[in-house]
Amino acid sequence: MNPDDFSPAALAVLRRLVGNDEATFHEGQLEAISSLVVDRQRALVVQRTGWGKSAVYFVATALLREAGAGPTVIVSPLLALMRDQIAAATRAGIRAVTINTANAGEWAEVHEALAADAVDVLLVSPERLNNPSFRERQLPDLAERCGLLVVDEDHCISDWGHDFRPDYRRIRDLLGTLGKDVPVLATTATANSRVVADVVEQLGHGGHEVLTVRGSLARSSLRLGVLRLPYEETRIAWLVAHLDDFTGSGIIYTLTVAQADDLAALLTRHGHRVAAYTGRTEPAEREELETRLRQNRVKALVATSALGMGFDKPDLGFVVHLGAPSSPVAYYQQVGRAGRAVATADVLLLPTPADRDIWHYFATASMPSEAGAQGVIETLATAGAPLSTQALESAVDIRRTRLELLLKLLDVEGAVTRVRGGWLATGEAWRYDAERYRRVAEARTREQQLMLDYEATDGCRMAFLQRTLDDPDPQPCGRCDRCAGVWYAAAVGEEAVATARSELDRVGVELPPRLRWPAGMANLGVAVSGRIGPAESAEPGRVLARFTDLGLGQRLRSLLAEPDGPVPDWVAPYCFQVLREWDWAERPVAVAAIPSRRHPELIHSLANELARSGRLIDLGPLQLNDVAGGSEPAGNSAFRLRQVFDRFRVTADQADWLSRARGPVLLVDDLTDSRWTLTVAARLLRLAGAPAVLPFGLAAIA
Repeated sequence: MNPDDFSPAALAVLRRLVGNDEATFHEGQLEAISSLVVDRQRALVVQRTGWGKSAVYFVATALLREAGAGPTVIVSPLLALMRDQIAAATRAGIRAVTINTANAGEWAEVHEALAADAVDVLLVSPERLNNPSFRERQLPDLAERCGLLVVDEDHCISDWGHDFRPDYRRIRDLLGTLGKDVPVLATTATANSRVVADVVEQLGHGGHEVLTVRGSLARSSLRLGVLRLPYEETRIAWLVAHLDDFTGSGIIYTLTVAQADDLAALLTRHGHRVAAYTGRTEPAEREELETRLRQNRVKALVATSALGMGFDKPDLGFVVHLGAPSSPVAYYQQVGRAGRAVATADVLLLPTPADRDIWHYFATASMPSEAGAQGVIETLATAGAPLSTQALESAVDIRRTRLELLLKLLDVEGAVTRVRGGWLATGEAWRYDAERYRRVAEARTREQQLMLDYEATDGCRMAFLQRTLDDPDPQPCGRCDRCAGVWYAAAVGEEAVATARSELDRVGVELPPRLRWPAGMANLGVAVSGRIGPAESAEPGRVLARFTDLGLGQRLRSLLAEPDGPVPDWVAPYCFQVLREWDWAERPVAVAAIPSRRHPELIHSLANELARSGRLIDLGPLQLNDVAGGSEPAGNSAFRLRQVFDRFRVTADQADWLSRARGPVLLVDDLTDSRWTLTVAARLLRLAGAPAVLPFGLAAIA
């Protein structure tokens, strides 16, 4: 395009995009568009949420398409973001389509439109880049015809990014297939200097010059605050009492799915118009919930990070966090949903004692071990045929979610490849990069400490966030609770706390029985397979709460972290409540306990109390066999089952009583995770004669 014609043409597209004949470019927007359209350059844009990064790539797309370029390909991380991007493109007369897991029925139509050059913008997720069919049939043609490549939320490219996704690392390979004059744009609102340097290095690979457009990350509309409250019931009572104090509608973030579901249900019972939005929410329901929030038909969505990057509601009035994200960078990204087109939006953090444990879990879940990685490669190398993820579980001791992530990492690094039917080893040399993972782990630890520092800072909170993102000119905002004083109600009435306590004291979570043995147990020396027979299975069980539950779950987490001792007095009433409300077919007549290595006195005293109070026969604990296997639980179902399969035995006295049993046995445990310990113990009791076994535990991990 002739540089003399560029600016007027770009401005015309912008005004069409935003529907405002008086609109002008923000500082840096026209520079970025020019680098793409006129100079065919690579550019990185780091600007605050609401600055208009999408305007850069939509205006550039329109101008490039007018000049005869092929379609723009946008790699976008979330369905919510894709929907917003498609809506924005349509307003500007840009034909945008997507290929994702939620619209499989439309793929053929999309492919036809691409072939006919009737598509201006194609949005794909980074995971789609590794779909075998897409990678083989569509990607080469797209790379050849692509007029502009956009990497949205590009901090995900970097190991240092707060929301690292392995499939984003495939983009570097994709960059190498593009023509030398195909412009590339990477955008984010949450990159510090380390992430920026990493992304620039990847964009510039092969000698390409990279323009970096970076502006101030200050958000003048946001009023930040941190409210420390002592107990779970106090925090919940505060939300119940003060949610309507916030203007407009907003988002309440939690750290886990269970917390989001429980909090949404609790707030709904108290008359608040809220709904839960998590990674388990079906795509169609997600879209409906997003629409309800945009139209202010709910006061808030109670959400995990599944509602994050790219969700666009310019007048979002508030963001509240029950529990802190693991870094100020992630926190800045989430609070950036608010206050984009309103003068004031409120942002409040309610930290919880469980935050650090949850951070640790998610941080370690994404860090592969060298032994696990080598085990996967060696297993695939000797298999002789593709292996599914399920088949790999009986060969390597890695939990399913971690195994899936590890396979992605190994695929990105060239050690394995995904094909129809499963996974294959490539035979390429591979080395575990221990130094890189050490650096990443250390960076995450530092970021967690920074989040704690943010909570405790006596200086401006917005300036603190700006400094963590390496903003060159952080200034006091004059609005946060440190600059201008506390702006939120800090007190909670005793009646409200008592009500919240009674809500959180709801107890009893069903524990469904295992129905099938894991596949491939014969490979691990355990002779079971298929369905668990009716003569060997447990009945549906109960636990008092899950560790991730609000209220009681947190008290049980603390109890089971303490040194062993007799069951505290406060536990028994909860147990009796669950037993009273249990809809069993037949009341138990006896109690047996699973011997606990960590809490033997706790479980022994609990079983005694249940037997005494319920007038049940106390069979005592099963006996421990001296078998190999560490005290720490194995990773996945197959290896956990092998670890516990021969661990217990029924004593002679227990066997004698069970042979004459006339009713169910209550099987007591402290903490359950995979349910294989309960399954194996119940099987032993059933084989010894118990007519039925009712598993009962203090807590479930999730």
